[in-house]
Amino acid sequence: MDLTQRIDALEQIEAIKNLKYLYWRACDGKDPKTFRNCFIRSGASIDYGRLGSFDDADAIAEIFTRIALHRVEGKHVIYDMHHGMHPEITLAGEDTATGRWTLRFRQVNLLDNTETLATGEYDDEYRLEDGEWKMSKCHFTETWSIRRPLAADAVITEGTFAEVVR
Repeated sequence: MDLTQRIDALEQIEAIKNLKYLYWRACDGKDPKTFRNCFIRSGASIDYGRLGSFDDADAIAEIFTRIALHRVEGKHVIYDMHHGMHPEITLAGEDTATGRWTLRFRQVNLLDNTETLATGEYDDEYRLEDGEWKMSKCHFTETWSIRRPLAADAVITEGTFAEVVR
């Protein structure tokens, strides 16, 4: 592999990393449109364990919209925090790649007054679609989690979600 090919490969890997980071920002920023646009147009293989398995991103985008944007008395009731790390990206061809990631996840659920901490592994596949990397497979396997009640004196302060995702 010559220097130009090596640089191109590094740029492709960085583009895939940026896609996954955009996906997590969309999750935390309550942005269903960006969330959906991180996947191929049709036929994505998605498995989120307890949330279900899907053969296209439209169904999970609807669930995401329902959960993330749920409000009670004008305030959101679900707050998520996704921290992805340890990317292992392998270019499999000119327009395909695979990836593994570790996720640290935290959720505050004001409907049942709980906090959940979890970690797990993503097994992804990516495809170039119209010159942009998109996820064609996104499978998440939880390795452990803990769910606990929120303290009675917990105070949740909501910022703005409108400018979180670009």
